[in-house]
Amino acid sequence: MSAKTQNTRKLAGVAMLSAVGFILMFIELSVPIMPAFIKLDFSELPALLASFAYGPLAGATVCLIKNVIHIFIGGTTFGVGELSNFLMGVMYVVPAGLIYQKIKSRKGALIGSIAGCIISAVYCLPHNYFLIYPLFGKFVLPLEAILGMYKAINPNVDGLFQAIATFNVPFTFVKELLTAAIAFVIYKPLSPILHGRK
Repeated sequence: MSAKTQNTRKLAGVAMLSAVGFILMFIELSVPIMPAFIKLDFSELPALLASFAYGPLAGATVCLIKNVIHIFIGGTTFGVGELSNFLMGVMYVVPAGLIYQKIKSRKGALIGSIAGCIISAVYCLPHNYFLIYPLFGKFVLPLEAILGMYKAINPNVDGLFQAIATFNVPFTFVKELLTAAIAFVIYKPLSPILHGRK
């Protein structure tokens, strides 16, 4: 297969996975132990598949494209939610893809996925506390109301930092772990299609 054909197939694969990621953003599940504005979705799954199949830059591109489209079609948070989804997605799929590039095996995919889960979960705390929630409070919902939603679930929560550490960080880790588990099941059957092999 020529380099031009490979690049064309890669672009087509990234476009297809971006479209699937965008659709998955609308399939959200409420989690009883989380505030109502935090939903469980698997829109990072296509980005993780792209990161494994084509490299970490492709994974980040899928994260970007699906969120840019979502801003114009379905976005309700003035871009704040999409910015958060993009940055969190990149912190998950890029480390996974980088490690998989070095260790191209199921073991490498496993190590990369777990590393991505840990990195995105750790990043979640400063990401939300210093960037996303201040923006969310300015454009979408007052910070007092956000904290109140956490307190409604756990009255012992003392401040936004503790709320994010208690709720968001473990939620992010589990969410990305579930995404990785699904990727492990479907990546091998999809790999010939993504790479253009029969």
